[in-house]
Amino acid sequence: MFNLAGKVAVVVGGTSGLGKAIAIGLAKAGADVIASSRSQAHVEETAQSIEAAGVRTLRLVSDVSDRSSLETLHDSIVATFGTVHILVNAAGITRRVPTLECSEEIWRDIMNVNLNGTFRACQIFGKTMLAQGYGRIINIASLSTFIAFHEVAAYGASKAAVGALTKSLAVEWGDRGVCVNAIAPGIFPTELNRALLDSPRGHELLTRTPMKRFGDVEDVVGGAIYLASAESSFTNGSILTIDGGYMASGVNQ
Repeated sequence: MFNLAGKVAVVVGGTSGLGKAIAIGLAKAGADVIASSRSQAHVEETAQSIEAAGVRTLRLVSDVSDRSSLETLHDSIVATFGTVHILVNAAGITRRVPTLECSEEIWRDIMNVNLNGTFRACQIFGKTMLAQGYGRIINIASLSTFIAFHEVAAYGASKAAVGALTKSLAVEWGDRGVCVNAIAPGIFPTELNRALLDSPRGHELLTRTPMKRFGDVEDVVGGAIYLASAESSFTNGSILTIDGGYMASGVNQ
């Protein structure tokens, strides 16, 4: 079970953080994996880890804000591997700013990457999946898909929309062999949020996590492998929350 040998996976935003962990995890499960992002150096580094798992890859950059870039990524993968079976949309950005100070530019940039980028990739790769009657799409949602956090209205709105998009595509494509699901990670330390997690607000987030720890990037890999596999054939339109129990939590002190 959960053997991805013979499958071709692309992880957009797959060269850092959760995306990189998922890309390498899919490779270790047997899939040929293309991890793409805007950074050629990061693509090269991640490709080496993928190849170390004994599978094939391509070293391709892409930018989710540019449709032609994603089309080139798709066409290059299909030209080399013949098709694509698995898409993971892991590219994302955030910006903490009071809503009254959130400029139109900040709002547009966050929406363009988190929501529009996911939409573009689903369209481009989903067309091939629908034509072959098989596909697995995994979007990266957020706790902000369900609840609000302070001074990140644009990010929260974008991730709530990613959840809605996931469900809409699941309804539209599920009977054509393409399952569309999402993963909503809990609190995972990154370079972007490390200062926040060391603050009193970070301590509050830890207190509200029943497992009393933050996530490690490896914690999402098993869920991603499941959603990418044939064994998830009746899982469609779900948002898998991997959060140490945060969403189940109330007052814990």
